[in-house]
Amino acid sequence: MKKMKDLPECPVATTVTLIGSKWKLLIIRNLMNRTWRFNELLKSLDGISQKVLTDNLRQLEGDGIIFRKDYKTNPPKVEYGMTDLGLKLSKMLEVMASFGDYYKTQV
Repeated sequence: MKKMKDLPECPVATTVTLIGSKWKLLIIRNLMNRTWRFNELLKSLDGISQKVLTDNLRQLEGDGIIFRKDYKTNPPKVEYGMTDLGLKLSKMLEVMASFGDYYKTQV
């Protein structure tokens, strides 16, 4: 998790720091409803590379937004899901989706 001293004063800037990339938002969108395995996420996010997905998942996990559950099996089985803190983002994503739908009717 980031330290308070490393975060911007502005709360909007803090949120953007945590989830402000295209991939993070799409990863969170997927994880809002259920847990996903790595390859499911990879296949669902058209254009993302394995490295970029791994990096974004690690950042989101490090910031306490998502969790990673390793089943310690062979072959490896790992699932990703939202933490309680991450689920607080759901209302914001709903508003973003609503605006996106509205915007499409205006262009």
